[in-house]
Amino acid sequence: MANLKNVAPGIGLCAALAIPCWFLGEALPVVGAPVFAILIGMVIALLWKQPSRGAVQDGIGFTAKKVLQYAVILLGFGLNLAQIAAVGAESLPIICSTIATALIVGYILYRVLHMDSAIATLVAVGSSICGGSAIAATAPVIRAKDEQVAQAISVIFLFNVVAALIFPTLGSTLGLSNEGFGLFAGTAVNDTSSVTAAAAAWDGMHPGSNALDDATIVKLTRTLAIIPITLVLSIIVARKEGAAGAGAFSLKRALPTFILFFLAASVLTTVAVACGADAAVFAPLKTLSKFLICMAMAAIGLNTDLVKLVKSGAKPLLMGLICWVCIAGASLAMQHLLGLW
Repeated sequence: MANLKNVAPGIGLCAALAIPCWFLGEALPVVGAPVFAILIGMVIALLWKQPSRGAVQDGIGFTAKKVLQYAVILLGFGLNLAQIAAVGAESLPIICSTIATALIVGYILYRVLHMDSAIATLVAVGSSICGGSAIAATAPVIRAKDEQVAQAISVIFLFNVVAALIFPTLGSTLGLSNEGFGLFAGTAVNDTSSVTAAAAAWDGMHPGSNALDDATIVKLTRTLAIIPITLVLSIIVARKEGAAGAGAFSLKRALPTFILFFLAASVLTTVAVACGADAAVFAPLKTLSKFLICMAMAAIGLNTDLVKLVKSGAKPLLMGLICWVCIAGASLAMQHLLGLW
C-alpha cells in the first residue's frame, strides 16, 4: 500500500496527460495518440525538470516501465491467431522478407554508423514489425532508457506519416492492384494507425477496393513477430549479463513474464473465439491497452531531455530512413517475384 501511495500521483499525472492525447489521436490517426503523448511529455520536461517533481517522479517511472508492460500484455487480446493464420498465410513470405531486410540492414548500419546498440535495436525492430507496439515490447527486454525509447518512437513516427501521405499515390503510379496495395501497406508501413490511414486513403481513391481489410490482416500477422524477436533478444541480453558476471545464464530469467502473458492472452482470445465467443468481447481490453501505451509514452516523454535528443538524433534518423526505404523495396520486390505485381 505504501508503494501504491508513492506511485499513484505520477500515474494519475500520466493518465491526465494521456486523455487529451487520446482524443487528439482520434482526430488525427495518421499521427496517433502515443506520439502526441510523448511530444507533450517532452515539452513539459523542458520546463519541469526531474529534481523539482517530488511526489510524482516515482509514479512517472512506474508508468514508463511497468504500465508499459501491462499494455503489451493486453495487446495480446487483439490477436486472433486462427484468423491471422488463415488470412495472413499468403502474405507470410513478404512479411518474413521485409522483417529480415530491416533487421539485417539495421545491424549493418549499427556497425557502420557506430550507433548505440539499444537505439539501433529499437529502430530496427520498430521499422520491421509494428512501430510503437514493437518498441514498447522490446524496450524492457533490452533495458532501454526512456530517452532511447523516445528517440526510436520519434524516428518511426516521422516515416509513418510520410508513408501514409505518399504511399497511396506511389501505389497508383506503380500500378499496384487493390490486393497488392493492401500487402504493400501492411508490410511497408510501420504503425497500425498509419497502415489504416494509408489503406483508407487508397480505398477512397479506388471505389470498390477493400485494401483496408487486407492491410489490417497483414499488419496483425506481422505483429506476431514481436514474440520470437523479443524472446531472442531476451536470451541474448541474459547471455551477455551472464558473461559480464551477472550470474549464470537462466532461460527462466531470459523469458520476460510480460511477453509470456502477451502470448497467453493471444491464445486465450483464439480459443474463446473458436469456441463461439464474440471477438468484440475483447475489444475493451484492446482499447485499454492502447490507452496504457499512451500513458507510458507520456511518462517516457516526461523523462526525456528534448535538447539532448535533438542533438543526438542524426544517426537514428538516417538509420530509420534507410530501413524504411529498404523495407518498401523488399515488399515490392517480393510481390514482383511472387507474380502478385
